[in-house]
Amino acid sequence: MSLTDTRRARFSERDCGLDAFRALVERTTDPADHPHAVAVEQGVPVYDARRATDREGLRDELVRTLTDGPGVAVFRGAFEPSVVDRATAVFDALIARQRASGGRAGDHFAPPGANDRVWNALEKAALHDPEVFVDYYANDVLALAADAWLGPGYQVTSQINVVNPGGAAQTAHRDYHLGFLPSKVAAAYPAHVHRLSPVLTLQGAVAHCDMPVESGPTLYLPYSQRYEPGYLAWRLPEFQEYFDRHHVQLPLAKGDAVFFNPALFHAAGGNRSAGIRRMANLLQISSAFGRAMETVDREAVVNAVYPVLLRRKAEGAGRAWLHRVVAASAEGYPFPTNLDADAPVDGMAPPSQADLVRRALDEEWTPDALRVALRAAAVRRESR
Repeated sequence: MSLTDTRRARFSERDCGLDAFRALVERTTDPADHPHAVAVEQGVPVYDARRATDREGLRDELVRTLTDGPGVAVFRGAFEPSVVDRATAVFDALIARQRASGGRAGDHFAPPGANDRVWNALEKAALHDPEVFVDYYANDVLALAADAWLGPGYQVTSQINVVNPGGAAQTAHRDYHLGFLPSKVAAAYPAHVHRLSPVLTLQGAVAHCDMPVESGPTLYLPYSQRYEPGYLAWRLPEFQEYFDRHHVQLPLAKGDAVFFNPALFHAAGGNRSAGIRRMANLLQISSAFGRAMETVDREAVVNAVYPVLLRRKAEGAGRAWLHRVVAASAEGYPFPTNLDADAPVDGMAPPSQADLVRRALDEEWTPDALRVALRAAAVRRESR
């Protein structure tokens, strides 16, 4: 095979065609492909956590489901209701404390204050009630799904999301990493990174109350994770319209868990109920390989080189030259961060350290001004 026969090296919105998308997603899920499932509902395999005894076989089946299958799996009875109730009490306390402080947590797809969102609920719950935390995260279904998709050494993060009655539905989207970036930025990453991104994260959600359809459980478009330019397609109107017409939505009971490929097109549903505060613990579980080999104090590096960059700019160095140095010096990705303090304002991600340095160069801040801004940004990123 010659190099010209290999797959596309870059994606653009011009590569996003609805006919090719439909050819991937318009298919029927065969129950024979999911022998460990107790049912297939609306194309989604459903497992009974209490009857799943062949863990090795289930693990392999889950990988196939998330890779080339529907991209989403439901586990009925994944968490004991009594454990869920204890954790819900902790989460309610965290929400009450957040409200009492006057803070309003930003949301990626809803106006601040429309719902109750607790960022970094994993750390906050552990500090608030470590006994409940231990009983909750000892869950074997969670460990099975995380290990199946990511292997050992995974890292769990958690955000509590309560969608109150009247809460609007989200727009269809893909998730972290590339899914949180503007299309122009996502398109700057080569195609093989678009293929890599989904295997670095597992998305999950635990139902902390019964979620009938009218309360707005998550909407999914099975098989949509298989569409390679999907990180650029999901914002396009024709893809949004297709999702609105063809998504599926499964009711959940308290203690059920859902796991899905982050590249699956999905969206939280609108809460049309009269009095259900739909609470879910949203789990974002990361691969051990999503971290650099060395610890680098990039704030110190930037402060050291910035005066030189200012001088070189004054001497005529172009933006591309300057930005190459910034890319080698500053942290170019905005996560992980403390989304309570460093909330996304103009998009789904706060400015990265590199964004701040590029702005400083454009506006010709003094080194002291940048040093203060970098320190303030670093403080906003700290958990507390």
